Amino acid sequence: MKKSIGIFLAALFVAAAGAHAQAPAADAKPAQAAAAPAAPGAAMPSMKTWFLRLIPPRPTFDKDMTDAEGALMQQHFVYWKDQFDKGVCLFGGPVLDPRGVYGVLAIRAATEEEARALADADPSVKAGLNRMEVAEMKIVFLANGR
Repeated sequence: MKKSIGIFLAALFVAAAGAHAQAPAADAKPAQAAAAPAAPGAAMPSMKTWFLRLIPPRPTFDKDMTDAEGALMQQHFVYWKDQFDKGVCLFGGPVLDPRGVYGVLAIRAATEEEARALADADPSVKAGLNRMEVAEMKIVFLANGR
């Protein structure tokens, strides 16, 4: 099980490293914002950045996750990788705090409700495995102008 967790964490870091090579166009919009066209003459909502903290079910989660939990975490990874590819997710990955691992993401969304909807759509959150905290964030430094 430790080997599969190590592979999973390595995949997350590889995906995060690839983030610098896949910067979207400066005008990239989240999928939800792009899905509903604005009325003629209506202003598009400005995008804000949001910090998401994924809280796992226990501090030792990265060391003792079950196979079922690992499958949910794979779905979690696929979901956020898709959001990254769409330009919604700016960066994300696990924080290997010795007091307990947790995840962080920075995303673009027009409103807190939209940010919470993206967090709530995470398969690991929908299944009740993990929880998400959402807070507005002002990113000051970000490589490659993402």
